[in-house]
Amino acid sequence: MSNNNKFKPAWWLSNPHLQTTWSVFARRRIEIALRRECLELPDGDFVHLDWTVAGTGPIVLVLHGLAGSIESHYAKGILQAINHCGWRGVFMHFRGCSGTPNRLPRSYHSGETGDVQYVVEQIRQREPNTPIAAVGYSLGGNVLIKWLGETGDKNPLTAAVVISVPFELAKIADQMDRGFSRVYQWWLMRSLHEAVEQKLKTIQTILAVEDVRKLNNFWQFDEKITAPLHGFTNANDYYKKSSSRQYLHNICVPTLILHGRDDPFMTSDVIPQNDELPPGVHMEVSEKGGHLGFIAGNVPFKPIYWSEQRVVDYLRGFLEK
Repeated sequence: MSNNNKFKPAWWLSNPHLQTTWSVFARRRIEIALRRECLELPDGDFVHLDWTVAGTGPIVLVLHGLAGSIESHYAKGILQAINHCGWRGVFMHFRGCSGTPNRLPRSYHSGETGDVQYVVEQIRQREPNTPIAAVGYSLGGNVLIKWLGETGDKNPLTAAVVISVPFELAKIADQMDRGFSRVYQWWLMRSLHEAVEQKLKTIQTILAVEDVRKLNNFWQFDEKITAPLHGFTNANDYYKKSSSRQYLHNICVPTLILHGRDDPFMTSDVIPQNDELPPGVHMEVSEKGGHLGFIAGNVPFKPIYWSEQRVVDYLRGFLEK
């Protein structure tokens, strides 16, 4: 673990909540050319992949956070940074997150790694000699860490980066129901409610829920929605099996973890300790940074999106050998 000084927050965004929300509400829209692919999955469902059309080099897969999409504040920023390196970016929408409801009752969750495995396998089949890296944001980072650990030395990636990972899901669910963090919970729950209501209009499910909007926190939502849809006994079973911290020790792919100690989505005790990290995993813990923030800059209202620079700087050492 590195308690580094590399990231220094913009002095006008030193508060964790400002770090977390600035990009959501104030980041300028990025225009980037994309090509959408509908990839059919073995179980009859599908995922949408948004490919950058520029670049001819290595491929970097991007995994989004809870209720995320290509319109998330970090999505086109990291794809633009990937473009600038001459690489190709591919943004994977988890099931039902691309604006089109998925076909099956099941959706996605923090521990679902099968779809990522399948997407990477398809890319590898198409281009067996092209290096592939991956970047995971929040929930997408948890999925990526879990998959890296599950596959160990058989994982096909060249390198990986994860940002603001919820390493212990039960603790995150507890934290999100406290204090100001409940504002973030409300925001995310609103998106989840809408997604479930849309699904219930078109798909027969096993869910025994009369009013989804009465599920006001993650414990309730995951107990009544996530767990039964995806084969878990209850929310606690889902959190226990899907939390990525327990998989860290088995990772063999070079991996960078970026984390802010002031992340309002979680408490600092979810941050792994040195003895949990295998030799190829490097963790940089900044005192500040918020959740998916990491915004630097000395000039007011001229932000530098530091995490995007850090991601490509790290990956460059493995993709351009």
